[in-house]
Amino acid sequence: MAVFSRPGLHRVAVLVRHGLLPIELGIPHALMGRARSATGEPLYEVITCAVTPGAIRTEGDFTVNVEHGTEALAEADTVIVPAAHDRGEPYDRGAMSPGLGAAFARIRPGARVASICTGAFVLAAAGLLDGKRATTHWRAAERFQRLFPSVRLDSDVLYVDEGSVLTSAGIASGVDLCLHMIRRDHGAAVANAVARTTVVPPHRDGGQAQFIRRPVPEPGRSSTGAARAWALRHLERPLTLRELAERESMSVRTFTRRFREEVGVSPQQWLTQQRVERVRQLLEESDLSVEQIAARAGFGSASTLRMHFQAVLGVSPSAYRRTFRADSADSADSADSAAGANGGPPRTPA
Repeated sequence: MAVFSRPGLHRVAVLVRHGLLPIELGIPHALMGRARSATGEPLYEVITCAVTPGAIRTEGDFTVNVEHGTEALAEADTVIVPAAHDRGEPYDRGAMSPGLGAAFARIRPGARVASICTGAFVLAAAGLLDGKRATTHWRAAERFQRLFPSVRLDSDVLYVDEGSVLTSAGIASGVDLCLHMIRRDHGAAVANAVARTTVVPPHRDGGQAQFIRRPVPEPGRSSTGAARAWALRHLERPLTLRELAERESMSVRTFTRRFREEVGVSPQQWLTQQRVERVRQLLEESDLSVEQIAARAGFGSASTLRMHFQAVLGVSPSAYRRTFRADSADSADSADSAAGANGGPPRTPA
């Protein structure tokens, strides 16, 4: 009997282990489970499975009753592995236990596999990360590098997208990763709607630092928040560092340092991220030409927009619009395609 019961939906299996962090189990269910199409239809079916179904211990004082076993992995389009406090052989020896090894052998070819936090140890032990970039919680980074030297670990980022395999850092970055997968599958509008419903930030770039020195400004200490809010209202302008610093009555040097401390990236990187997000929104939700979108997003010219968009997402604006606006086809996109559009599903490497 099939585990997934809703034909046509993207099938997500969350593989849990003893010592489960309940919040990490809830993230895929809360986010992907709330993703809806423009007509209000669900886009994902999310189920929980375990090597041995039944009561799975959590890090709290309760258990989670898991109905499904590893048969779910043979049907899933995406498999997500959260962290567990009972870390087991992948964390202790860098090896798969027989049960986990048999479970991973059931994952169908072509399925996407992702991890949250130290779930990356399981993916690495399974050999899915060999030669690839990956991340995990910064506290576990040294151990990870020692156990898996063939993995190109980047412990400074929130998540890494290597196409068919994705890894994320600590708990909150699991939210970022799931929103990223939703955005990659169904576009920014769907991901932003999920973020609004769950009251979380709609987008944090995967390359943002895991450990930000001052995510909340110290009492009595100036923040860069007002400048960021002002910049978002004026993205169409050619914003300068000096202009932003003046909004906070800071020198450029002080503003740049505070900004990185609070946001995890430089002001220039952040502005580019926000402008690319604005472009994604306009490509999905409007019929504006690439030149018009470039002006509204502050890129100045269509060629500059295409360069940054391709660098961040790996596709051209026209390919992105074709993916998420199947009914949209204007002459500007045709010109963009002739200028060297590159097809394929959007991907945002960290």
